[in-house]
Amino acid sequence: MRLRFLGSTSEAGACPSLYETDRGTLVVQGLTVTDAEAHADLLHVLDGESAVEVPRELLVDIARRVLGVSDPALCVTDHE
Repeated sequence: MRLRFLGSTSEAGACPSLYETDRGTLVVQGLTVTDAEAHADLLHVLDGESAVEVPRELLVDIARRVLGVSDPALCVTDHE
């Protein structure tokens, strides 16, 4: 599998970052979720899977800039 860098919200392209693969899938690079309460909320985690945390802004930016999505519903809002 080969990856193509799509973007990052970090300085110098460090994580979190988003990539597309030559298989038509996406790869997310970010900090591993280690919080026990968060892990308890995950559904159907299979062997070999892990959860990473990325800012919503990264996904919205990639959707707009790289994938050409211009849906105003993708606006960044605080969901806390």
